[in-house]
Amino acid sequence: MRTQESTIDHVTLDAVENRVHRLCREYAERLQFHGWHHVSFVRAKAAGFAQHNGADRGVVEVAALVHDVNYLVLRNSPAAAGSGLRGEILAECGVADGVARWIDEIVDEAEMATRGRDISLEAQALSDADTLFKALPVTPVVLAHRYLRENGLSLRELADKIVGEQCDVHDEGYYFYNPEAAATYSRWAMANLQLWQCIQEAVDDPTVVELLDAVDAVAS
Repeated sequence: MRTQESTIDHVTLDAVENRVHRLCREYAERLQFHGWHHVSFVRAKAAGFAQHNGADRGVVEVAALVHDVNYLVLRNSPAAAGSGLRGEILAECGVADGVARWIDEIVDEAEMATRGRDISLEAQALSDADTLFKALPVTPVVLAHRYLRENGLSLRELADKIVGEQCDVHDEGYYFYNPEAAATYSRWAMANLQLWQCIQEAVDDPTVVELLDAVDAVAS
């Protein structure tokens, strides 16, 4: 386990946490998937991964706190869509301009849809935490319907997104960067991806489509 002195002090970290928490409470109806439950989980796990890989823990925690503010700017958007709001939050909380730009870069670098094999230690810690949330066995059961509502997607669109963004990364061997995370959680990840591949197949069955339409009609 490697550690380094953090660039972010506790006062600033607490300020960012309080600001993001208030936003999550204020916009809870819009952030049904990416609300405080998600942010706090990713922050806690990212801090642990940062502690393990020698990343700047404070910077990683702040990046985790602001990594999904894009969903307040635009539904179903990439992390880059939140850059302006992220900058406003960080400036308001006293984060220096250079550090704020670094945090913004970490958030973009860690994004599942575009991340590569060789990313910074800080981005690895954030990515592993966010990826773990996706791979949790409870996520498709308890939270997938919230993602659909939050982002205005159909089940087919979500299945295509998950399989399209995650399967190649998994197959190429860097779904998780942390070796212990890979050893512990890869079975969950594989099961999750197989589930969504099965969902892709299922929504091509006309009878399943009729079933889903009937469920939607009852729900509405």
